[in-house]
Amino acid sequence: MDRTNPRRALSRREWLKLSASGVAAASASGWFETLASGAAADPTRRRSCILLWMAGGPSQIDTFDPKPGHENGGSTRAIATSVPGLRIAEHLPRLATKADDLAVIRSMTTKEGDHGRATYLLRTGYAPNGPIRYPALGALVAKEMERPDDELPNFISVGPVRGFNAAAYGPGFLGPKYAPLIVGDRPLGVVQQRPGGPTPLRVEDMDAPPGIALARADDRLGLLEGLDSDFLARRPVGPASSHRSAYERAVRMVRSKAVEAFDLDDEPAVLRDAYGRNDFGQGCLLARRLIERGVPFVEVSLSRIDGSPTATWDSHQQNHDAVSRLCGVLDPAWSTLMDDLRARGLLESTLVIWMGEFGRTPKINERGGRDHFPSAWSTVLAGGGIKGGQAYGRTSRDGATVEDGAVTVPDLMATICTTLGIDPQVQNDSGLGRPIRIADPQGKPIAQVLA
Repeated sequence: MDRTNPRRALSRREWLKLSASGVAAASASGWFETLASGAAADPTRRRSCILLWMAGGPSQIDTFDPKPGHENGGSTRAIATSVPGLRIAEHLPRLATKADDLAVIRSMTTKEGDHGRATYLLRTGYAPNGPIRYPALGALVAKEMERPDDELPNFISVGPVRGFNAAAYGPGFLGPKYAPLIVGDRPLGVVQQRPGGPTPLRVEDMDAPPGIALARADDRLGLLEGLDSDFLARRPVGPASSHRSAYERAVRMVRSKAVEAFDLDDEPAVLRDAYGRNDFGQGCLLARRLIERGVPFVEVSLSRIDGSPTATWDSHQQNHDAVSRLCGVLDPAWSTLMDDLRARGLLESTLVIWMGEFGRTPKINERGGRDHFPSAWSTVLAGGGIKGGQAYGRTSRDGATVEDGAVTVPDLMATICTTLGIDPQVQNDSGLGRPIRIADPQGKPIAQVLA
């Protein structure tokens, strides 16, 4: 590796060689390599979670539960994977080679067919009812895994599409201390393709205002602290304290070296190409860099192909073309993420979740699309703590019903928590005099997918 030129592109042969070694450090920065290898070898390293959130509700039949030979299967073919007998849709050929690490859950079932309500349910574990503001999964994990000396936020959301239900992305009753750091927020509607490539994934307001030197900024922070102190002395707990804690953490992050995680230019071109030069691909690369630095929960969203009104997971029309194009983004990004995590010794401690808010109807409508379908659909768990190489649950031949191993949202939440070493029955104060468990008590972890 040429350490004199940290941005030189590695050849594919070099990348594969480094990957095979298991200690690959694709960055040429000496600081980065030391930090990365140290993090992977740290026996006290926390488990981490990367949520690949498919906003809009992807078709299960055209991804992980194909139905070849049935009219509901449409034109999508099933392909073999690295696991004998386990077949997935043809649109995910690279991921098919990683099936040993995947637990495909084909028996998800809920009753929420509305985008807003289903998004809230899957992201918080609870349906939106009454005055209680439930926290997103990322906020719950952040609270359970926080450390006083963390320099980066414990919940980072990359490219979220919050239009269906913004509250489903927030910290709810846990307060602003556990709110996500948003990177590259995206609108719900069609986004025009940006000339020259994806939108840079930057954190807003990282630099001091023009003309404000560090010493002057420190003076301003000291003034703010003085103004807050009396107020906080009378209110040591609650929203005021949570807000103050979030503010202090933001200042600590801005002034830390760990903030360099957001500079993807530190990565070699061949690796960035492998992830895909698009928002989702580069977001997955950013997720790996953040996990490597100890962030316990990162989510990356994929909703549509920029510039296309029809290439969306919400595929009410032209479903097969939309899914094919979206999988063209998903497949290289996700499979490279798995390789990258494994090469750095991080896959064993990182849970990767793939899911949306619901599935799509097995029956193809008159516009060649599939509509909302919460009765029988798929999610995937992979990586640390998961027994890969299997499909859990089964749907009927036409895909309309779950025939075996029905999985509810509380079951899924309990499984995720257990995998991360979090007790799903931990209770948090809702702020309304009612303790709320992380996962609904009715949920049971899926023992068959736990390693």
